[in-house]
Amino acid sequence: MTKRIGILTSGGDAQGMNAAVRSVVRTALYKGVEVYAVYEGYQGLVDDGDYIRKMDWDSVGGILQLGGTIIGTARSDAFFMREGRRTAAKNLIHAGIDGLIVIGGDGSLTGANIFRQEWSGLVAELVESGEISAEQAQAYPNLSIVGLVGSIDNDFSGTDITIGTDTALHRITEAVDAITSTAASHQRTFVVKVMGRNCGYLALMGALACGADWVLIPESPPDVDNWQDVLAERLKAGRKAGRRDSIVILAEGARDRDGKYIGSSDVQRALEERLGEEVRVTVLGHVQRGGRPSAYDRILSTLMGYEAVNTILSAKPDDEPVVIGIRNNRMTRLSLTESIGKTQAVAEAIEAKDYERAMSLRSSSFKDAFKTFKTMVRALPHPVEAEKKRLRIAVMNAGAPAPGMNTASRAAIRLGLDMGHIMLGVHNGFEGLIHGEVEGMDWMSVSGWATRGGSVLGTTRHIPKGRDLYSIARVIEDFRIDALLIIGGWTAYETCFNMLKERPNFPSFNIPMICLPASINNNLPGSEFSIGADTALNSIVDAVDKIKQSAVATRRCFVVEVMGHYCGYLALMGGIATGAERVYLHEEGVKLHDLQVDVEKLLRGFRSGKRLGLMIRNEYANPVYTTEFMCSLFEEEGRDVFDVRPAILGHLQQGGDPSPFDRIQATRLASLCLDYLIGQCNAGEYNSAFIGMQNGHIHFHDMRDFDRMIQAEFQRPKDQWWLGLKGIADLLAASGPTDE
Repeated sequence: MTKRIGILTSGGDAQGMNAAVRSVVRTALYKGVEVYAVYEGYQGLVDDGDYIRKMDWDSVGGILQLGGTIIGTARSDAFFMREGRRTAAKNLIHAGIDGLIVIGGDGSLTGANIFRQEWSGLVAELVESGEISAEQAQAYPNLSIVGLVGSIDNDFSGTDITIGTDTALHRITEAVDAITSTAASHQRTFVVKVMGRNCGYLALMGALACGADWVLIPESPPDVDNWQDVLAERLKAGRKAGRRDSIVILAEGARDRDGKYIGSSDVQRALEERLGEEVRVTVLGHVQRGGRPSAYDRILSTLMGYEAVNTILSAKPDDEPVVIGIRNNRMTRLSLTESIGKTQAVAEAIEAKDYERAMSLRSSSFKDAFKTFKTMVRALPHPVEAEKKRLRIAVMNAGAPAPGMNTASRAAIRLGLDMGHIMLGVHNGFEGLIHGEVEGMDWMSVSGWATRGGSVLGTTRHIPKGRDLYSIARVIEDFRIDALLIIGGWTAYETCFNMLKERPNFPSFNIPMICLPASINNNLPGSEFSIGADTALNSIVDAVDKIKQSAVATRRCFVVEVMGHYCGYLALMGGIATGAERVYLHEEGVKLHDLQVDVEKLLRGFRSGKRLGLMIRNEYANPVYTTEFMCSLFEEEGRDVFDVRPAILGHLQQGGDPSPFDRIQATRLASLCLDYLIGQCNAGEYNSAFIGMQNGHIHFHDMRDFDRMIQAEFQRPKDQWWLGLKGIADLLAASGPTDE
């Protein structure tokens, strides 16, 4: 078993690296293993000196929310020479390190793999030159390697997403959202260049999330030689249809079919010549790489770091090196050599101008997103074929507002219109449906909705009963609604379930219906993620980061109350993302003894020099031990040692523009929901369902199973996957490796 672990960050920095370092250090210490940080990446490994430093529990305190990497990174030419690697091997042996966790991109991980393969030869050379003894060589016959992918480009094969990608998308969407408002004010065209040398993920997902008009990516160049003319015509058509702004996003590696790179100035010049107007260029550059990591990146990096330590400690001498990835929302161990090979195959295909192969090597979600985007950017839908059967599909929001509702509504309406169907918008949720507040939607009805929070259609929490159901039945008949897409939370699901049960009494309810999960509480059955929950988590993280900064000059404990009703998802994931030392969940319950233990821990911590305590409480964690009660208890017991402040975040968690994650998932789920409804209608069936992502796969659940999958009393699913992360949260939040 590995006795002493080293950790280093290499190559370009990525937001979330610090969270991974924190997780590795604390997990290793908790398991009784010494851990050393190698500062300045591979260069520090070669230079040695003070660059290899022993870490303790407090070495990684307060770094979770920091961008970049506190242990530094550097591109090392020396390490990529055999002599440099021999020196690095000597330094590791002198430090007693026999396991190395490397956080970096494919170049850094390739270097780690070469280092491991050469290890026995390097050790033999060191013995021969007298730099280490034969006994030392015998003690370190192998080097275990585990990789974590830190790359904002999301260009590493085998993992769904890499550390830093989500935050980079945040930077892109924030910038493009800001640019869009000024572009619309002046009816201007902007060209936005983003990172992505051999991977168009950031450009494509950024364009999809921001409602851009065109995207240029390395994997799929324009399929015509006169792409400049086609692009200009598309933008002109958009203006003619009523758009006031035009946004073109291109990846830095974008090229044409002949392999010639397309720069932002090339696009600017082509459009200025053809549109006869000034075109502005914004190159986002390293702003995408900098700043605080998003909630998702903090959680992802934390879980990857934990898994990396478990992997390296269980590694056998002849095990192949692995990289920790995430597939289907679960940590997974991938072959390092295989993953690097597949990653390089994409770059080779692009270089060989084999763009079909390059696209085929991308994930199915990437390909689906590209297909959806090509429809969404049309100036107007395809003309309706005369003989086509046109369905009348209604789209509505129901329940509490959730960021991403508008994104989902826009996607469903535009995709439906492009297929030639009649799309109807229902205003004000089920109350609006009861009163017949239904209108036909056209292409431009949803212009600008992709980026807006709240619900433009309007939503209410009203659950129809009695005569309400009769009124809904009449409206369905009057407007000849063939299918119904309901985007919302518990209200949406419960009402759809009730309508299903009432079909014997109301024949007009015999239409296909589907619920798309949209709730910040993330408390809906059949789906691991609800639209809006990621945005709410980022709002919590932003607020808590500010709260923590405010406490620097004082010894203070904050009790932060977050939403969720009886579901503790926001509390637990918010706790992991902010480094809270205690999370109170309704699922676990809160006892007086728990609070006594927490008070003692706080007192010990503050007496030992800590300046901040952070507790996160789910709003319904306990009806007696309220946030006010906890604050009063901690204040009384803390007296002269620390003071206490409550922070009830309230509805700021429901507000704001949707995060990139919520925008992308809303678009994807809306497309799939629409396909389901159309498929049901074409087959002459009228099943009702709710859609969800489970284990990374899309599932359509029969609405008849709704009551079987829930805890009705607490309005939450029976199966909540995220509760399995509570142990990791407790481990990392402890005050030390022996803290119980």
